[in-house]
Amino acid sequence: MRRDPFIKINQLITRAISGIAAPVLACLLVMGGLGTASPALAEGPAAAAPMPLVSNVRLGEQGDVTRLVIDFGQGTSLPQNVFTLADPYRVVIDLQDVDFQLPPDTGKVGRGLVTGFRYGQFQEGLSRIVVDATGPVKISRHFALPAQSGFGHRIVVDLQSATNAEFAQSVGLGRPIASPTAAAPPVSTPREPTADIDRKRVIVVDAGHGGVDPGTHGQSGALEKDVVLAFAKEFGAQLRATGRYEVHLTRDTDRFIPLRERVNITRRHNADLFLSIHADAIDRRGVSGMSIYTLSENASDKEAAALAAKENRSDVIAGVDLQGESSEVTDILIDLAQRETKNFSVRFARTVVRNAEGVTPLLQRTHRFAGFRVLKAPDVPSVLVELGFLTNRSDERNLTTSTWRRRVAGALVKSVDSYFGERLAEGTY
Repeated sequence: MRRDPFIKINQLITRAISGIAAPVLACLLVMGGLGTASPALAEGPAAAAPMPLVSNVRLGEQGDVTRLVIDFGQGTSLPQNVFTLADPYRVVIDLQDVDFQLPPDTGKVGRGLVTGFRYGQFQEGLSRIVVDATGPVKISRHFALPAQSGFGHRIVVDLQSATNAEFAQSVGLGRPIASPTAAAPPVSTPREPTADIDRKRVIVVDAGHGGVDPGTHGQSGALEKDVVLAFAKEFGAQLRATGRYEVHLTRDTDRFIPLRERVNITRRHNADLFLSIHADAIDRRGVSGMSIYTLSENASDKEAAALAAKENRSDVIAGVDLQGESSEVTDILIDLAQRETKNFSVRFARTVVRNAEGVTPLLQRTHRFAGFRVLKAPDVPSVLVELGFLTNRSDERNLTTSTWRRRVAGALVKSVDSYFGERLAEGTY
């Protein structure tokens, strides 16, 4: 497709989706106060105060009550919100930013009405604990205890069983947490064709998971969120070093970003290419190698479908309320443009396979496709790269080695160069 027709379709897309409401990324529900939020830190010496440290999160049972206690080793942090979410049943506790320094197995074993919990940074200035419940529950009490008798500051949340009707009533409308992602994302505007030849191509590199959502883990304990962030930084640095690309990372720290917001970031930057970086896991430890995925509603195989289902649950894992979220790809004009975008995504994926061969082990049938939500920007060629399997000892060793990261990132940079070079030569840019 030549540039002028593509711009025309982009203009149609802009008009078609300009009225679509912003996605509900994090409508967090207030279940009653635990006191007011602490005032903002004043400028000056107080601003340098250490971040509150959470030293333990523990579960206990008292009759029909399951109690969760958050212990602070230093400092205090009052909850910003305590609320429930459905599908699956969850209880979410949001705190002002804290430093979790917890034992390795914290949250993996449940008790009473709780099957387990996870924790981490949710967004800037906000930390989150997501508790998985055995069924419908209600928050019967929640309160804070001051430091006393050798114990630091504590927060207590008591849970009791609830009927489905009681639970449904508790998940009512509430006050959303104010955050930059709550605003409607601006719609991408087409670039002037006269500026296209000389401008730098815009590439968005997305390190999957993060913060409260750790992703999968390796046999040695390596977390997917850390592995992919290290790779994204290396890849981004090599792209910038060429001088040919404007590069944006969806995250450069250990924080959670909802899947829809990753798409919005890509479109806000008017990206020419989007790469989402992940690491895989499977029960069969002998399976290894890099793979690359492009978008399709019909998965190429059962493994691809299962992987997409797992990755698409990232928002659920992090405690994002998905009620009322509408699909961005609903208009026929968007569908037409996305068809063209998918073709370019497939083309880039095949280029990656060619350049990665001999550089790192590849999974059989390296290029696959499935319905990944993070790849659904209608006007940006997008791929999801699974660097390897953290459940395979050899792959895990590679993924945690700086030498391997540099080598594989170099192969991806070469693929990016080939992709844009070919399109420019053909006049499709």
